Amino acid sequence: MKTLTITRPDDMHLHVRNDALLQAVLPYTARQFARAIIMPNLKPPVITVAQALAYREEILSAVPEGCDFTPLMTLYLTAATPINEIKLAAENEHIHAFKLYPAGATTHSDAGVADIKAAYPLFAAMEQYGIPILLHGEVTDPECDIFDREKEFIERYLTGMVNNFPALKIVFEHATTQEAVDFVAAARENIAATITPQHLLYNRNAILAGGIRPHYYCLPVLKREQHRLALMKAAMSGNPKFFLGTDSAPHLTHLKENACGCAGCFSAPVALELYAEAFESANALDKLEAFASHFGADFYGLPRNSGSITLQKQSHTVPQFCGTTDISITPLKANETLAWQVNTSDE
Repeated sequence: MKTLTITRPDDMHLHVRNDALLQAVLPYTARQFARAIIMPNLKPPVITVAQALAYREEILSAVPEGCDFTPLMTLYLTAATPINEIKLAAENEHIHAFKLYPAGATTHSDAGVADIKAAYPLFAAMEQYGIPILLHGEVTDPECDIFDREKEFIERYLTGMVNNFPALKIVFEHATTQEAVDFVAAARENIAATITPQHLLYNRNAILAGGIRPHYYCLPVLKREQHRLALMKAAMSGNPKFFLGTDSAPHLTHLKENACGCAGCFSAPVALELYAEAFESANALDKLEAFASHFGADFYGLPRNSGSITLQKQSHTVPQFCGTTDISITPLKANETLAWQVNTSDE
């Protein structure tokens, strides 16, 4: 196969930051994806409908001329989120979910929820008003091994959430383990998961092979090979519970390459090409369109996109840096070769 044309995809988990960094990174996503679920973990976080709508306008101002891109906004859930704000969010056409970060779990999660069970009244309101919750599914217990934090979250919290709120739509973001795959696959149809390109392509050796490689460090962290294989099987199974979410997370290069580097992989410049590489490695390119373009839209109750995008089997080198003259960001797989490339004539 030398070309692959699919329905234009959606990125159901994306960080674009704000201000100058937003202006630098958004065009990479807009050239490939029609829509994206936008993460609200700015500083300060996006906690109200009014803030989300203002952020939406800032994002739209960064869309390059000629690109058709729609940001799908979310609100950051805190212990103090008012029930009325949940109602307002559910009634607004531009707000599509709430995001739950356990306090301290990842970048800008300090305002997150410290006690999951204390947030049950908020989950009940989301269930009542029909708005999904997106989970960063890791415990933050410092005594829990970092490679077990997702498994522990499922056992301690997710099982109870699903049992207590049977109608609540839940997306288990950036699933990384066999346990997450098994849980989602066995759960009701209103439970789904996103899968990133880095967790499909790499196991935890990638972070340490030949030295510390900070651009492969993300949270949840890459896991053992058995978990990567479980994610590959899930993504390529045709099960509509699993769909594309890059979790592309830009950080300035100097903030990644230091003694305490930030967590996050910046995959946006070559996101679809990375997924194509993963799917081709399993002889499953015929499954990519549903995973990338259909299942996410269906879960969120959105119409499938009408446009298309074409990938060409054309070897190219991922640039060493992306951004602008003032903003340098190192992309995932920088200076390495990819076999597939988005056909820019489609733009």
